[in-house]
Amino acid sequence: MHNLPLARSTVDPDAAARTRPDLVAALVAEPTTRVLLVRHGHVATRDGALDLRSPAEVTGATWDPEHLAYLGRDDDAAYVSLTLPETLGDERDLDGVPVQEDAALVGFVEGLTFAHLRDVGDALPDRDAGLATTAVALSAWHARHPRCPRCGEVTEVIDAGWVRRCTADRSLHYPRTDPAVIMAVTDAADRILLGHAAHWPAGRFSTLAGYVEPGESVETAVRREVAEEAGIDVGEVQFRASQPWPFPASLMLGFRARVADGAPVEVRVDGVELTEARFFTREELAAAVRDGEVLLPMRSSIALALIEEWFGGPLPR
Repeated sequence: MHNLPLARSTVDPDAAARTRPDLVAALVAEPTTRVLLVRHGHVATRDGALDLRSPAEVTGATWDPEHLAYLGRDDDAAYVSLTLPETLGDERDLDGVPVQEDAALVGFVEGLTFAHLRDVGDALPDRDAGLATTAVALSAWHARHPRCPRCGEVTEVIDAGWVRRCTADRSLHYPRTDPAVIMAVTDAADRILLGHAAHWPAGRFSTLAGYVEPGESVETAVRREVAEEAGIDVGEVQFRASQPWPFPASLMLGFRARVADGAPVEVRVDGVELTEARFFTREELAAAVRDGEVLLPMRSSIALALIEEWFGGPLPR
């Protein structure tokens, strides 16, 4: 499995430069820098690519370090992400008029198109997929970690958006990634096990998945999750590939797994995370997708890559 949609990147992260105190300010002053805009977890896009702008084109931005992150560079430019304020347009003066800087930014943003990375990640060029995935992940981390987990005091952004430092005890805090396993489970007849999660729209089926718990290996996590959600005992587990899934902070570890030799294949869903699960032959799945009975995962997910690897090629949409 190669070139998973959100695992593509061509930009040098240039991590050694992040500790320069003046790095972001210098980049914002450089006309060749390109700014990736993030709003409510969505990225600005145009014509099937990221809508990257020069700093001068981002009218009304205050370039607050709290909302900026250095994404790296290539031969063409250095790249910075800017997370737009959640309250954009809500700040008013005493007469109820948007403050001048905010008003300018509102006008600029109104002319942009923002898309969810899950919807466009597979279609973005390699460079843009890597930039957007990193930017969305960092934006989500900053939004969820404004305070120190040790003492509760406010933290400040340092190292070009890659570290938060407590203003009280000076402890350093770094972006976190939560490992999650996702698996294409097959039985002795080479049928694939797909499940329907309780919160999904009717007909949506995908591979089983779950978070790795403290103290367990990823192989153990695969076996535990399949047993808990579908009542199936798994034997052989084979790692296939991984990709980030920044919604908000997962790393999806993809596996092929086989039902244990001699184990029953009667599916018993937990009724909480999964409300339905069943095994499909290739012919059954293709027919169900073609007839609209089954909705497949989105193309940006590793789930679809695992399913189509088992299927032997693209499924009908």
